[in-house]
Amino acid sequence: MAMSGASPADDPSAGTGAGGRPHPGGDDRAPLRGEVRPGRSAVASSRSALAGLIRRDLAVLRKNFGEFVGRTVMQPFLLVFVFLYVFPSIGQGIGSGGGTAGESAFATVLVPGVVSIAIMFQGIQSVAIQMSQEFGFTREIEDRVQAPCPIWLVAVARVLSGAAQGLISAVIVFPIAAVVHAPGVHPQFSVHWWVVVTLIPLSCVAMTSLGLLLGTTFEPRNIGVMFGFVVLPLVFLGGTYYQWTKLAPVEVGGFHWLQTLVLLNPLIYITEGMRAGFTDLSHLPLYVVYPVLLGFCVLFLGLGLRNFRRRVLS
Repeated sequence: MAMSGASPADDPSAGTGAGGRPHPGGDDRAPLRGEVRPGRSAVASSRSALAGLIRRDLAVLRKNFGEFVGRTVMQPFLLVFVFLYVFPSIGQGIGSGGGTAGESAFATVLVPGVVSIAIMFQGIQSVAIQMSQEFGFTREIEDRVQAPCPIWLVAVARVLSGAAQGLISAVIVFPIAAVVHAPGVHPQFSVHWWVVVTLIPLSCVAMTSLGLLLGTTFEPRNIGVMFGFVVLPLVFLGGTYYQWTKLAPVEVGGFHWLQTLVLLNPLIYITEGMRAGFTDLSHLPLYVVYPVLLGFCVLFLGLGLRNFRRRVLS
């Protein structure tokens, strides 16, 4: 016989209804029979998915590393081969009016610019072109967005893996650009490591963020338009072949219009930062380079993520 003085806490059936289901006000800390609880949080799942996507891209890179190196090296090698070897060898070197000293000065200017455009092209090739193809005929993006993470994190994974490729390209290109030159041409380098190790990763993320924006803006059939109207102006107005500080004589009515115009180009901040990192040449102040480049990175990434989400959900 049940004791009339027994409390609800002593009754194992208290707080439960038929079939042992918890009442709304009962103790429901114990899991129901057959209930499945997640083994990890959504944050942990997203982090794991992000790492998996990056590892996948890097595994593909490792498998096709020879192709990657050839694609990365070809344009920078041709630039330094023609400008720093062929032209001086045939007596048409840029800066040759000052003899080998003038040619060496131009080589000192050009090599950091070559590293900069290698980072830029790698960002566009690894993100923009791939993204355009995945949204186009391959439809690979449909598999990627099924990863257990937010849609925007899929795009961030591509940006980060592309940035890693840009970092590798900078490591490969600089030694080649520094040694390929005619006899008598000697670039003068003075490596400032704190600038190099901070600016190159930031530049890689900024250019892959630009690649994300371009890849989600241009259709595959318009890639030629992208290179003609976006990429080429970036290269030729990005300080690859000249210092920003030397543009002051280009003026109209005392207004240094070209020196002002190129400040709209994100590549100018990378090339000037590279000159600060690899040489003792005059350059844009670093207290301008870092904040502006970071601002471009945030702008490109924000617009790229917005476009990416629209393209996926459309």
